[in-house]
Order: sequence, then structure tokens, then C-alpha cells
Amino acid sequence: MSINLFDLTGKIALVTGSTHGLGMAMAKGLGMAGATIVVNGNSSQEKIDNAVAEYAKDGIKAFGSKFNVVNETEVKEAIAAIEKEIGYIDILINNAGIIKRSPLLEMEVADFKEVIDIDLVSPFIVSKHVVKRMIERGGGKIINICSMMSELGRDSVSAYAAAKGGLKMLTQSMATEWAKYNIQTNGIGPGYFATSQTAPIRVDGHPFNEFIISRTPAGRWGDPDDLQGAAIFLSSKASDFVNGHVIYVDGGILATIGKPYNE
Repeated sequence: MSINLFDLTGKIALVTGSTHGLGMAMAKGLGMAGATIVVNGNSSQEKIDNAVAEYAKDGIKAFGSKFNVVNETEVKEAIAAIEKEIGYIDILINNAGIIKRSPLLEMEVADFKEVIDIDLVSPFIVSKHVVKRMIERGGGKIINICSMMSELGRDSVSAYAAAKGGLKMLTQSMATEWAKYNIQTNGIGPGYFATSQTAPIRVDGHPFNEFIISRTPAGRWGDPDDLQGAAIFLSSKASDFVNGHVIYVDGGILATIGKPYNE
């Protein structure tokens, strides 16, 4: 019985930005729990096709859907096509995002707005067009990928922190408005993870590598697969009375301002 609570067999999950990285890791978790995955990206159809093939290697049923998450017309058309050709979306993970590193005094307004549009406005746009059918069908799951920057500021990532802080509140607002329709909206806040993007700084002797390892109570960077449990939980029947929360998968960083783990 308890295992069935986490079973996603027969569910369709749209995961934006799921051609690589953390998005792919979470989507694979849902796929291994039985869900059919709709893989989204916007850079190229080839990248989407390669990702779909990668899911297939793990025995996961996946389809591709190329659209720009900040273009409402594209989103609306893509959602309609998914519903017609694949099926109704039971689970939405708003994962697509970017970060631009720059001190505020030096940051261009256009760059600031781009981060806000992709990291904050796009979850609103995509959710708006997915949730309508969820309401009609009597339920669904929405997961917004937040960040530790939903709680903390950090030098040179202020646009990202502003977007992710806003996304936390958008998550709570979605939960407030849509819970009555049996829709659970929650967030996942990843900590620092070992990905291709962080590879250049995850080397012995690099100051930031040493900082992350020493300040994370778990004493390590996260593995992308560490996100799968939270994603499955928030996508499944097990979380049917969980609404408006952000689960921080961070190895304990936000829990402490104490000494490094090895002191």
C-alpha cells in the first residue's frame, strides 16, 4: 500500500528544461516511477530528440515538445498539441531557468528582465495553460523549481534571487487559489549540485569547492539523482495534502550557520 502511494504509472508529466542537468534527473525519477515524460527544451529539436533517446535507454517512455516557455502563444499551442497527441498533463515541473552573474551596479536592465521572465514569469505562463485542464479533470500536481536563493541573497546573482524569491511566493499563491480543485502546488529548492555547469569549480583547491563542501552539513555536493525522491513525492498521491511548501534538497545548508562539518 505504501509503495502504491508513490506509483506514477499512467501519469503524464511535462518537465520544462528537461533535456539535460537537474531537469533530466528529476524527469528520469518520475519516469522510473512509471510516468510518461514530455521533454521540453527550446535550443534545438536535435537536443530534444537526443534527450528522448537518452530516456529510452532507461526504459522511460518520453516524447519531445519544443517551445519557448516565455512565449505565451507557443506555450498555449504546445500544451494543446500535447493534450491531443499524448494525453492530459497530470504533473507539471516548471524547471526551465537561467542565471546571469553580475553585480547589480553593472547589470543591464535587459539582462535582469530576461532572468525574471524565464525564472519567474514562465512558470506562471506554463502553469496557467496546464492548470485549466487539471481543474476540469479534478486534480493535478505542479512543482516549481525554486532555489536556496528563494531564501538567501548572494553576491552577483541578485536577478536570480529576486526571481526565485518571487517563485516561492507564486508557489504559495498557486496553492492558495488551486488547492480547492485538488491541485497541489509545491516547490523544490536545490542546493549545490554536481553538474556539467559546476564541473570547473568542483576541483580540489578551488575556493568555492572548498566553501561548499565545508559549509554543507552533508559534506559534499549533491548528486542530481538526490532530487528524484522529492520530485516523486510531490508528484504522487503521497503528497495529496501537501500544498504551498518548498522542500529544500540542500544537504542541510539552510539549516545551519554553524561551523563547517569537519570542524
